[in-house]
Amino acid sequence: MAAEKKKASFEDKMLRLEEVVRLLERGDAPLEDAMKLFEEGTKLAASCGELLDQAEKRVVALSKGPDGAPVETEIDLGE
Repeated sequence: MAAEKKKASFEDKMLRLEEVVRLLERGDAPLEDAMKLFEEGTKLAASCGELLDQAEKRVVALSKGPDGAPVETEIDLGE
């Protein structure tokens, strides 16, 4: 059986993004490696941004009902 590839969590992606930034800030990577790191970093930043947008939509879906109590509203996250 082929092993399933585990999807990286938001926290995992942020840790890798921080590592990529540190490597780029050192400034000692050859140009080709620096470009690969930059591309990886931009993809990670975009992915983290999307995850944050989804989380924000879930939070915004919580609203107050007529009695003032929190009510969760169903939203379509496009999944």
